[in-house]
Amino acid sequence: MNRVILITGASSGIGAATARALAAPDTAIALHARKNREGAERVAKVVREAGGQALVVEGDLAKPDTARRLVDETASSFGRLDIVVSNAGFADRRAVGALDRAAWDESLAAMTSAFFELATAAKPWLVKAAVAGRLVGVSSFVAHAYARGLPMFPASAAAKAGIEAFARAMAVDLAPSGGTANCVAPGLIEKDPDAHVAISRDRIAEMSKLVPLGRYGKTAEVAATIAFLCSPGAGYVTGQTIHVNGGLTL
Repeated sequence: MNRVILITGASSGIGAATARALAAPDTAIALHARKNREGAERVAKVVREAGGQALVVEGDLAKPDTARRLVDETASSFGRLDIVVSNAGFADRRAVGALDRAAWDESLAAMTSAFFELATAAKPWLVKAAVAGRLVGVSSFVAHAYARGLPMFPASAAAKAGIEAFARAMAVDLAPSGGTANCVAPGLIEKDPDAHVAISRDRIAEMSKLVPLGRYGKTAEVAATIAFLCSPGAGYVTGQTIHVNGGLTL
C-alpha cells in the first residue's frame, strides 16, 4: 500500500463519496461508521472493487478514547497511517434559547473534540508518512454564513469553527515533517437518495436561489476537493479552509 487512509463518517454522504474518490489499487481505507455498518460495508465493497483494501471500524466519536482506538485499529491493520479525513458529524437545528448545555456539549464532543483526539492520536503516524501526511477536517458553511435566509445551527456552527481553528494549529505542528492540515467547508449539499431529509422540496428550492450557481452541490464535488488536499499536488496548501459552496456569500 502506498497510502493508508482513515475516513470518519464514511458510511454515507460526503464521507462515502470521499472513499470512492480516493479508492485505488495502491490504497487501504479504514471506513468509520457510528451505527450504519451496512452502509460502510457497501462503501468497502466499492473500495475493494477499485483494487484497494478496506476495513470497517465502528464507534461513537463523542465518547472519549474512540478516536484513538480508530487510529490504533487502522495502523494495526495496515502498518501505517498517512491520511486522516475527519468527516463525522451532525446538524443540531435548535436555536439559541431552545439549545441546552447538554446538546451544546454533545456537538463539541462529537465534532471539535473528536477532531482534536483524531489529530493527536494520528500525529505520530502522519509525521513519518512516506509521502507527507495529510489531515483534512470537514467543516460547514454554517460556521460562516448567518444571514440571507440560510438555516442557523448555533451549536454545529461553533463545533465546526473549532475544527477550522485547530486545523490551523495542526498545520503549523505538521509543517516540519512536510505534512499538511486543512479544512473543507461544504455549502448546501444534496443528501444521498435514501437519506432522511427534514427540509421540504419548496424550502430546498427556495434556498437554492441563494446560491449563485443556482443549485445544491453534489457530494462528489466536495470529495474531489478533499481528494486534492490529500494528494501530493497539494503539498504547499496548508492551514486553509476551502469553501465548496457554489459561490454562496459568507
